[in-house]
Amino acid sequence: MFKPKYTITNKLLGNIKRIAEIVTELNTRSFSKVVLLDMERRAREISAHSSTSIEGNPLPLTEVKKILKNKPEFVRDSEKEVLNYNNALIELNGLIKADKISLSVGWLEKIQKMVTDGLIEKHRWGHIRKEPVFVNDPRIGKTIYWPPDHQEVLPLLEKLFDFLEKNNQSVDPLILAGIFHKQFVVIHPFIDGNGRTARLATKILLARMGLDTFNLFSFENYYNQNVTRYFQEVGLTGNYYDIKDSLDFTAWLEYFTDGIIDELLRVEKELEKETVSPETVLRDYHKKIIGFIKEKGFITDKDYSKLTDRAKPTRNLDFRKLIDLGIIVKVGKGKATYYKLK
Repeated sequence: MFKPKYTITNKLLGNIKRIAEIVTELNTRSFSKVVLLDMERRAREISAHSSTSIEGNPLPLTEVKKILKNKPEFVRDSEKEVLNYNNALIELNGLIKADKISLSVGWLEKIQKMVTDGLIEKHRWGHIRKEPVFVNDPRIGKTIYWPPDHQEVLPLLEKLFDFLEKNNQSVDPLILAGIFHKQFVVIHPFIDGNGRTARLATKILLARMGLDTFNLFSFENYYNQNVTRYFQEVGLTGNYYDIKDSLDFTAWLEYFTDGIIDELLRVEKELEKETVSPETVLRDYHKKIIGFIKEKGFITDKDYSKLTDRAKPTRNLDFRKLIDLGIIVKVGKGKATYYKLK
């Protein structure tokens, strides 16, 4: 049985609360399809660049954007790596939207196959490793981590998925996703592509738990800003069998949630630049409507009249604006009319 050690520190608890606040704020706002599609494209560019850069890909973001736009037929390995990751993002996002994917060992193999397509030997492509693997630090040219024996990879993955299943109603999704990410790296189930597969699988897990990071969000970007820190937090030094019983996930979970906050704030700023206008800005009285519905489940005009001194025709305009922005919907007719979140 897999029982990860971690402590719910004040910092971790504060991070989880802050993430919930930012997500709630974003969910109360409406954005045009043009803006969202452009943001989604940019997020994929950043993710493809960042996740491959973490693994040593030398291509700058400007070059990655050109490659993803032009999709050249003949490419170098560095370009193929970027195209593979972008294609994986698009395919996995579609599967998430259609509710056709749930993490399993089989899906981990499919994801690894996507990111390593044409880059490694076929017998290692889309298959859990059947041989030893070592993690080297290219800066010093030495092996720094010896993962578990290949015979233990499948049992360890099965225990990890069992832990996620048994705790999905009792442990915060962010903690589960963070534990999955680090334990996947600890197990190191593939000969190649472990980092890219871990980050994509974590995105899937977050989406399944309610935080969809595929459309606008690139948590890979945060890790790429300080790769050394990322490897220090997510990686291990030494032999798995010597350190597995003392492994503590607390520092990684704090760092993991720091990264999500950082990226959510970046997305929030980008959306504000794209969408600030008199038609989209919500005033305090609009926010009172939304806040009341969140607390009570619905609001009537009578309820709203007690929250504001605005005249009835103006109150009707307030409701209409929130309906037009896709934030609330009108239910019923006449005196039985009420409004709820869309």
